[in-house]
Amino acid sequence: MGAALTSDLASRFARIALAHITREYPNKLDHVMNGPADVESPRALHPVFYGSFDWHSCVHGYWLLASLYRRFPSFPEAASIRDIMSTHLVPEKIAGEVAYLARPLSQVFQMRPYGWAWLLALATELGRHGTEEGRAWHRALMPLADAFVARFKSFFPKAAYPIRVGTHYNSAFGVVMALDYADAAGDVALGDLMRERSRTWFMGDADCQAWEPGGDEFLSPALIEAECMRLALDAATFPAWFARFLPRLAEGSPATLFQPATVTDRSDGKIAHLDGLNLSRAWCLRGLAGTFPAADPRGKTLRRVAALHLEASLPHVSGDYMGEHWLATFALLALLA
Repeated sequence: MGAALTSDLASRFARIALAHITREYPNKLDHVMNGPADVESPRALHPVFYGSFDWHSCVHGYWLLASLYRRFPSFPEAASIRDIMSTHLVPEKIAGEVAYLARPLSQVFQMRPYGWAWLLALATELGRHGTEEGRAWHRALMPLADAFVARFKSFFPKAAYPIRVGTHYNSAFGVVMALDYADAAGDVALGDLMRERSRTWFMGDADCQAWEPGGDEFLSPALIEAECMRLALDAATFPAWFARFLPRLAEGSPATLFQPATVTDRSDGKIAHLDGLNLSRAWCLRGLAGTFPAADPRGKTLRRVAALHLEASLPHVSGDYMGEHWLATFALLALLA
């Protein structure tokens, strides 16, 4: 497979997502039960995002479909995407998702900030649709987006320390998605907060050792931090920060960043995360490569390593449901970078 998004590959990704986005079971709920009345099915709890094994994977499944539909509005899967979006992204169903957030003990719902970040990414994508149907989907989603923006604005000022793990709780990943939303939506307060937190948390980081991967990581703690700072800092400041952060990049060090992760069992949901690590690394590497002039050896190194990571895991976005319900999203992030 090449490193470009083609119509055929878009169709393949869309078919994968269409097969799971309304598949209610198996389902891994993030659900605090406050009493017997809270024993409900996924669809009863979440009128929109009840499929794809878990809530956040369902959200970014919608992001994948919306992203592909905007780029390939006439591809064979377009009608099915329109049907799902028009059926689910409607005010009354979104109101049910908003109501869920108001339940007691739901402050950290959706692996803060991972699910929050993907909901904002979906809102950002729908906001870029120029059609009336796209605008209708975006309007319907906005009360839920507003609720998560409020959570970002409430929680992030209290987060004295970043979470650096390569899983759902990673702080830098949340910033990346929230910054894109803030800039697209013109939310200056959210954008300022994300940039301030990034500088407070990461500005002093240097000589990153990149002790990764962990056995269940799907994000590179090193590279997602670098991608976060690429977006949070201005073009005059980022190169010097990046040179301090990875000072031996041109020499292939830290070596752990240059070798794709090995996936030993794709039916194990945690081990399958490592395919996601390869794809999310490719996403970050390709984005970071764009900051260097074409002849700069560091940019060439980043592009070469990104290709290795894509080649390692792009063939495995389907095959077992433990990866199939989410990996195509990270493949698309990489291909669009």
